[in-house]
Amino acid sequence: MIALLADIHANREALTACLADAERRKADRYVFLGDLVGYGADPGWVVDRVMDYAARGAVAVLGNHDAAAAGAAVSMNETAQQAIAWTRRQLSETQRGFLNSLPLTAADRARLYVHASANEPDQWHYVLDGASARDSIGATPAHQTFCGHVHVPALYHVSLTGKLIEFTPTAGTSIPLLQGRRWLAVLGAVGQPRDHNPAACYALLDDSKNEIVYLRVPYDTALAARKIRDAGLPGVLAARIEQGF
Repeated sequence: MIALLADIHANREALTACLADAERRKADRYVFLGDLVGYGADPGWVVDRVMDYAARGAVAVLGNHDAAAAGAAVSMNETAQQAIAWTRRQLSETQRGFLNSLPLTAADRARLYVHASANEPDQWHYVLDGASARDSIGATPAHQTFCGHVHVPALYHVSLTGKLIEFTPTAGTSIPLLQGRRWLAVLGAVGQPRDHNPAACYALLDDSKNEIVYLRVPYDTALAARKIRDAGLPGVLAARIEQGF
């Protein structure tokens, strides 16, 4: 059972809740799909936690906020830039080095893990619709691609006839990833959901049954938001945590 976690965004409370839920559900492997930091108030803690999991075999890939926090020049809006400037000051050299070491993609059998689109992953394209999903699916031979970046859960597949189908997964409902089709799962966000549901979002992949289930995990959003405000980060980042937008 593989736990898939994207867009943690330095949210200690959300990550703690998701990891506890995944452990309770018997996850034995973990994949972190980028953007460990940015926006939230606990970047160092989150990076240390993921470093610990990676040391024990977890997969982690680079997100655009991770790259920016490690010192790369990444185009971002003003709010994100303010958060990254603050984040850089919170991270140790070891933590920045870990972020800088993360690969853009990771392959596992017929699966590909990437933060944004598999099409030019270093350009951070968003998978927002059928056209961008097809671009991502077409950029890799993988049968299953898993990504984040969008902060809204979605699932796409290409049928045997080449038709692309998109749908919004229902939390808690297992979805069979049927053989003969090519799949792209957008995981939603652990640390900053934007689908108007503030509960943290992650997914579990049952690789023995070839099924995926998206899960929503309530956590202490008030505490996470308060820590953002106390850190002097932009207030909109706290409001997003509370309201899920």
